[in-house]
Amino acid sequence: QVQFVESGGGWVQPGGSLRLSCSTSRSIFSIDVMGWYRQAPGKQREWVARISVGNSRITTYADSVKGRFTISRDNAKKTVYLQMNSLEPEDTAVYYCNTHPTRDELWGQGTQVTVSS
Repeated sequence: QVQFVESGGGWVQPGGSLRLSCSTSRSIFSIDVMGWYRQAPGKQREWVARISVGNSRITTYADSVKGRFTISRDNAKKTVYLQMNSLEPEDTAVYYCNTHPTRDELWGQGTQVTVSS
């Protein structure tokens, strides 16, 4: 199975911004509803955002990130992005992308985001 590969994480101070990328060679990416997920230390993985297929590109967000995060996709590049602004220490986690709903065999390694002063 072709997995997703996440990148763009790092350390940032509270209030800062990061842009995460997730790429794949998955042939049917353009018809996958895509999501971003995160797992903080000692917590279960949670859903963060998703984006639909087609020209409508409907986006939905978890309440905790609404107004601060923006999900987008480029089907030609088979890549989905997560622009994260106004980051808070509570956003510290490993971030993953996957289809929505998720498929166990597609999880990648994730990318670590650390927000601290």
